[in-house]
Amino acid sequence: MNRPLASFIALLSFCTLMPCTQAENVFRPGEIWPDNHGVHINAHGGGVLHHDGVYYWFGEHKTEGRGGNQANVGVHVYRSTDLYNWKDEGIALKVVDEPGHDIERGCVLERPKVIYNEKTKKFVMWFHLELKGQGYAAARTAVAVADHVTGPYTYLRSLRPHAGVWPTNAVEGRGPQNGYLRRDFAGGQMSRDMTLFVDDDGKAYHITASEENRTLHISLLTDDYLDFTDQYVRVFPGGANEAPAICKHNDKYYMITSGLTGWAPNAARSAVADSVMGPWKPLGNPAVGVNPANGLGPEKTFGAQSTFILPVAGKDGAFIAMFDQWRPRNAIDGRYVWLPVEFVDGRIVVRYRERWDLSVFDEPAAATQPAD
Repeated sequence: MNRPLASFIALLSFCTLMPCTQAENVFRPGEIWPDNHGVHINAHGGGVLHHDGVYYWFGEHKTEGRGGNQANVGVHVYRSTDLYNWKDEGIALKVVDEPGHDIERGCVLERPKVIYNEKTKKFVMWFHLELKGQGYAAARTAVAVADHVTGPYTYLRSLRPHAGVWPTNAVEGRGPQNGYLRRDFAGGQMSRDMTLFVDDDGKAYHITASEENRTLHISLLTDDYLDFTDQYVRVFPGGANEAPAICKHNDKYYMITSGLTGWAPNAARSAVADSVMGPWKPLGNPAVGVNPANGLGPEKTFGAQSTFILPVAGKDGAFIAMFDQWRPRNAIDGRYVWLPVEFVDGRIVVRYRERWDLSVFDEPAAATQPAD
């Protein structure tokens, strides 16, 4: 085969995966991030699952304008083998047009996360759900399941977890900051911003902002990941944390959260623990540096909010902190800020970089650098 023909065939093969775009080999925080169709990736508040050598990015599908903050389409999924270039795999979970259904078009469906159950061979999605027309009053968590990673996912149900159950680190709901816990004891605890975490032993945990977003709840899921056990704890009671993201490094668990300022950015927080269930120790703001595009630094987390901490496959100790820059006036234009995680003197550090690639994880340990 002559060289021009071979080059054309190679290009044609590439365009099957990434038509109309040039392959990326660098992360560009806060910029338009085109998929294989040249369209800005639409997976907000998302999380990433690595399965059989492929990354799958699940997130909220936004539409234009303020109305795009509601769920008009569902949960979008993309796939990648290198984390830079993403192929659109469509809608993994679709909203429905049945009046009164939990995921009726126009509901609020946020922060979807997907995990794989090795025992059942099922893919399990949990997300924060607010029922249509109720604002943020429902404060529920919801679950869907699929046989294939990209779906379609079958919606199962929504709930407020732990009805009639006290957390293991509370004494029958007594004590300071327990008012909301007592209030919701019979009907189940509130659940808003959430994430999932699967530990090395296969146990899965649901981490959520509860008690009117004043206290985090960490819950052990059942073995099939489809329900809650009665084991849960309160973390930082009255601390007003949301947007939790969690990872494990050197037998320590690290968490990044944000404060409560709605769509507006605020200073991130971080914490560390020897067990997922705690106790958790505050570590302070993990953000370092300034985003030159907007002049915002640690005091506003570069203009973004945490959503997930992504382990990089094949690179021990390598994690990417995923943040969203929300654009509530035009939801579809929300941007993604992905930055490498460093572990410095027992702290988790997220340093702003305008351009970076995965080779950063091959650099000498960041422990020699100052954290701030």
